[in-house]
This record gives sequence, structure tokens and C-alpha cells, in this order.
Amino acid sequence: QVQLVESGGGLVQVGDSLRLSCAASGRAFSSDAMAWFRQGPGKEREFVAGIRATWRIIQYADSVEGRFIISRDDAKNTVSLQMFSLTPEETAIYYCAGKTNNFITKEASSYDFWGRGTQVTVSS
Repeated sequence: QVQLVESGGGLVQVGDSLRLSCAASGRAFSSDAMAWFRQGPGKEREFVAGIRATWRIIQYADSVEGRFIISRDDAKNTVSLQMFSLTPEETAIYYCAGKTNNFITKEASSYDFWGRGTQVTVSS
């Protein structure tokens, strides 16, 4: 089983950038699809971005397309999310997740393993 630990969250101002990282342990995740989700106060967990293994196919939520960049380093067993131009509405706990069948989906229930999340707060 893969254990995921997110880092990089914090308090930022509107328009700021932030880079989140997710470190995996337990086994290599080089064949797994990886994704970032977020859950704001009183909201459901929502898909942010995903990246497949091997062919590096990437998918973003419409709301972050052009502002967020997901990447992975299989040699280091890490996945990152670079976020630009953050807004207060993006205040949330950000979660890293993985699924073994290497297909990106937007449904949280389809992911096999999760981190505990890292808090991102965007202040106006």
C-alpha cells in the first residue's frame, strides 16, 4: 500500500502562488494515476488535477485550467501542484490521491489511497 504525505500549504494573499508537494512511501507509484483534490469549508471534495503514469496525460478542473500545473517525479516518488493567482474561494484542504488502474477520474470514490491533506488559506 502507498502512504501519501502532503506538504506546502499555508496562508497566502489573493493572487499569490503556492506549490504543494506529495511524497509517497511504501512502494513506487510509477504505474499509478495521481491526482489532487480539495475540500473547502462546507463543500464537497472536488477534483483539481490529475496526471497519468507513463504517458503523462494530464487533466485539470475547468476552474484551475491555465493557473495550476500538476507534475510528477517518479524517481523521487513525488507529485506536485504549482498554483498561481489564488483566490479566497480556493481556500481548502488539498489532498493528494492515487489510483492503481492509471485512469484519471474526477470521482473521489474511485481513488485507492489518500494523504491526510494540507491546508491552503487564501486571504483577501
